[in-house]
Amino acid sequence: MNENPAFWRVFARIGLLSFGGPAAQIALMHRELVEERRWLSEAEYLRALSFCMLLPGPEAMQLATYAGWKLKGIGGGLVAGLLFVLPGAVIILALAAAYVVYGNLPLVSAVFLGIKASVVIIVIEALQRVARRTLKGRAQWCIALMAFAGIFLFNLPFPVIILVAGIAGAALFAKAVLVVTARPQNPHFLMILTIGLIIWWLPLGILALFGQDFLLTVGIFFSKLAVVTFGGAYAVLAYMTQTVVQDYGWLSTAEMMDALGLAETTPGPLILVTEFVGFLAGYAEAGLGVAVAAAAVTLWVTFVPCFLWVFALAPYVEWMANRPRLTAALAGVMAAVVGVIANLALWFALQLFFGQSSDYSAGPITLRLPDLATVNIRAVLIAMLAAVLLLRWHWNLLVVLAFSALAGIGSGYLP
Repeated sequence: MNENPAFWRVFARIGLLSFGGPAAQIALMHRELVEERRWLSEAEYLRALSFCMLLPGPEAMQLATYAGWKLKGIGGGLVAGLLFVLPGAVIILALAAAYVVYGNLPLVSAVFLGIKASVVIIVIEALQRVARRTLKGRAQWCIALMAFAGIFLFNLPFPVIILVAGIAGAALFAKAVLVVTARPQNPHFLMILTIGLIIWWLPLGILALFGQDFLLTVGIFFSKLAVVTFGGAYAVLAYMTQTVVQDYGWLSTAEMMDALGLAETTPGPLILVTEFVGFLAGYAEAGLGVAVAAAAVTLWVTFVPCFLWVFALAPYVEWMANRPRLTAALAGVMAAVVGVIANLALWFALQLFFGQSSDYSAGPITLRLPDLATVNIRAVLIAMLAAVLLLRWHWNLLVVLAFSALAGIGSGYLP
């Protein structure tokens, strides 16, 4: 364990093989770090996982960062976290560049029709998975339903839903018995927090100084996103889609679905989809140079906070795990995430399966209803195929995406 080459090699392998979302990534790290090398004990690993689930951001990436910090301090945490993110970031950058060049070709468009159809099913599968893990009683179901109504009917901002759900969870789910655990002393907390905030916000200050308004707007938006990323990438995708499509007009909903489909095919955290979004927004704004700059800014403000949370709070792992109101607030947030992901699945389905839809308003309520005459039969058939492969037969996600892409090509021959 003390040999640096082994440390680098293990975390590089984790980064290159981290396909399949958080569950697969967490299982991979468990095998590498606990079962095979015993660098962490089972109890240490589970405490670390619980800690990372309390933080905003991708829990698998933060778990890798924590493991590196536990083994070799802040330097080890930086190495482990960067090796987890960088392979996927490089691939996403290449895919985004290829997308803006070749995305409108008929063959490529057919491939993406298949990918978008499978994305709807992928989100539904994520919804089922999170709901099974999260909704344990009527109170959680009520929070989930209210979160769905809040975002789908009332168009409430995602941060507001998260805040209200956290307050409700703290009030409803906190255990009466408090486990007394002495609060650890971390003399470096303020120093780490200060340095981390400077590193996070300094590039944005430079952009403001040089009048780079578009890049500054990108940086501020994705910085806010990094603070409310509880429940994984699927939870914030609805908020991201709402903002970048409706408010800023940087992307279309179809492009958001393409971004998610491509992000599913790469190693690393799914939140790397933000890099793809930043690249496309920059390309639409001013071409390739700004696209690369926007992708870099997006990566910076998405992942620097992840390192900051871990390095500042890691000494408090055991203490935080025994805070009933903190864990109860997270339970409320996770229940709300179920409703938010349900909204995302419905939003994507409406956009893909119907060419047109209309908004009907009654006071504060706005309901989007599809025009049934504009149904896209090809997309519906491909989604049904993906549903059988993924939800019924439980095929590997990458295989389902490949089959869906082929079905998209084949659907071009349908009358």
